[in-house]
Amino acid sequence: MNNEIIKIPNHVAIILDGNGRWATERGLKRNKGHEEGYKTLKRISKYILNRGTKYLSVFAFSTENFNRPQKEVDYLMNLFVEAFKKDSKFFIEENIKVVFSGRKEKLSEKLIKVMRDLEKDTANNTNGVLNICLNYGGRAEIVDAVNKIIDDKNGKISEEEFKKYLYNDLPDIDFLIRTSGEMRVSNFMLWQLSYAELYFPRCYFPDFLEEEYDKALEEYTKRDRRFGGLNNE
Repeated sequence: MNNEIIKIPNHVAIILDGNGRWATERGLKRNKGHEEGYKTLKRISKYILNRGTKYLSVFAFSTENFNRPQKEVDYLMNLFVEAFKKDSKFFIEENIKVVFSGRKEKLSEKLIKVMRDLEKDTANNTNGVLNICLNYGGRAEIVDAVNKIIDDKNGKISEEEFKKYLYNDLPDIDFLIRTSGEMRVSNFMLWQLSYAELYFPRCYFPDFLEEEYDKALEEYTKRDRRFGGLNNE
């Protein structure tokens, strides 16, 4: 594809859906799907940011995901610890800045330390921001922001000021992708999604590789984005 023709969104968000179903349909354990999903995340985040997008937010683990079977939750927590520790070098070499959004409650001290170390190690990287949403909920983020404002004893604030109280001060999302064909936003970055274009490919996330993302960009390029509310034309 020609970059002069294809529109490149500034902020892309992806709901990483379908890892478990990807594994089940292949006769594998669900954990294998999560493992393959993480491999895809590394590969596709590099590709997306190298194409010119400046911010990529991914829904890795929601607050509601703690309701999954304990064995699966434990596996995912351990996967995050090992992956973030091991791949610090990868993100440094690719010049990707990593930040995390979400609540720290329910996360182990070991995981929190690895997350903080990764943020510190990549803080000066300049090829784009990878925002990993972990133990994240959109409503929780808004509530947490309001509580910070109350603690600061501020008076009335603007929308721009409110944004600074969210987990990370990121620009609005331009393009939301949810893999697996499910057509919901599932409490993901509700404030930032206000004017985003939505796209729902049917493939499961482990299969959402470069070709699938190029298809998504082609669809995004066709969209006539409007920011004024209802279209009365």
